[in-house]
Amino acid sequence: MGIFSKRKIWRTGTTQDDSMGFNGVSAASKRKWTRFLPLFVAIVVIAEIASLSRLDMAKNAAMVDSWVDLFYGSPILREGNGGGSKTGTGISINDGGIDGISCEQWLEKEDAVEYSRDFKREPVLVSGSEKEWRTCDVGCQFGFNPGQQPDAIFGSPNQGSVASVLRSMESSHYYPENNIDLARRKGYTVVMTTSLSSDVPVGYFSWAEYDIMAPVQPKTEPALAAAFISNCGARNFRLQALDALEKLNVKIDSYGSCHRNRDGRVDKVETLKRYKFSLAFENSNEEDYVTEKFFQSLVAGTIPVVVGAPNIKEFAPSPDSFLHIKEFSDVESIAKSMKYLAENPKIYNQSLRWKYDGPSESFKALVDMAAVHSSCRLCIHMATVIHEKEENSPRFKKRPCKCSRGSETMYHLYIRERGRFEMQSIFLRSGNLTLEALESTVLNKFNSLKHVPIWKEERPESVRGGDELKLYRIYPVGLTQRQALYTFRFKGNDDFRTHIETHPCAKMEVIFV
Repeated sequence: MGIFSKRKIWRTGTTQDDSMGFNGVSAASKRKWTRFLPLFVAIVVIAEIASLSRLDMAKNAAMVDSWVDLFYGSPILREGNGGGSKTGTGISINDGGIDGISCEQWLEKEDAVEYSRDFKREPVLVSGSEKEWRTCDVGCQFGFNPGQQPDAIFGSPNQGSVASVLRSMESSHYYPENNIDLARRKGYTVVMTTSLSSDVPVGYFSWAEYDIMAPVQPKTEPALAAAFISNCGARNFRLQALDALEKLNVKIDSYGSCHRNRDGRVDKVETLKRYKFSLAFENSNEEDYVTEKFFQSLVAGTIPVVVGAPNIKEFAPSPDSFLHIKEFSDVESIAKSMKYLAENPKIYNQSLRWKYDGPSESFKALVDMAAVHSSCRLCIHMATVIHEKEENSPRFKKRPCKCSRGSETMYHLYIRERGRFEMQSIFLRSGNLTLEALESTVLNKFNSLKHVPIWKEERPESVRGGDELKLYRIYPVGLTQRQALYTFRFKGNDDFRTHIETHPCAKMEVIFV
């Protein structure tokens, strides 16, 4: 007789005599035998498993749990080994759930370890001259509070437990301390420069500051290009390039102090609107150092001719929206391109097509970053670091972060939009631990919350899009914006699976476009 029928018979009594059990066994005898039931069950189960040699050990263990539960009617929890995880043991649950709740509900409860610091009650404090940042997604104060040690302070490196912050929008070619590696060696904890590899980038781009989608106006000036260059001692070849263009019969109206041939007391953007080209010549050729010269040219609806950042294409609204003099030897070919475009209106207008069709998604993703002020992003960075340090404590290491039912495991992940601090829970099953599943789950989560992207009010109306959320990037929290936007990618589903399995309660960030 099988084990299941044994259970049925054992629980069946007779109606002939309340004092007697099945086949006349007394109630007292029945109670006596009942005490030996667990041992009897264990022997039978072991015998059953031994006979099933084709099943692997993991399946046998799951079967034991299931059978024992049939006898005792209560869930069996089994702590796993974490599957190679750094923290979090995980839990196996029988198909009945824990007291009727799902893995998701159980993980929401068990992983909800409270942080010792609530930034709503105790905001991030940065010593500086700015006032409290009221529109930030995390509590954020600037200034001095006698009753609280600051979390960060501008300048003054090597402040012990207080983070020291370097903030500058100048080129490291002029201010060497703005080089990230040098700043680290000097003791700065947080670097805020134009570099997208900074902890908190501070760029010149912004939807709010620049009306990038302003309409194109007729090009009425006879000169091909306008230039506003006032620093005549630049540490690159921009003045030589200006000279060379003029020698190649490219007529240039110069409004700056260098090579001035026009009255410089004009509105720069309004003036640029009348020219086909603008000389967006920076004072140094440094990665990510792209100033108002380039963005004002975009506003004006002119084609910027660039001397400057070697990666200027990453800052462009479309691939053909600019001309780039990478080396001095490029000047002649760029002069030919300028003349050709000026003589062929159809092709010239194609370079400005982004003004009508909208810029590329990569451009929007870049500029959207500035929808959250750099001071607020500094507070979010500091709050994230503070919480990450606490996550190394024993309280957080005890979080299960995953829950198994039979052969399937449910993983608990956390996700937030870039520019926000609070995390949202999502869950992925081991049988569908793919990048496609991640994207689908993230979209479903934020759509269910009726989420409005943080940049929605900042962007010009023409490029806000509808209510549908569109993913651009998902990446682990803690990456730089250069990594997030341009260099980081999971190398397929296996790489993603490895990341989730080795980072319990993994935290991710999403960029919507």
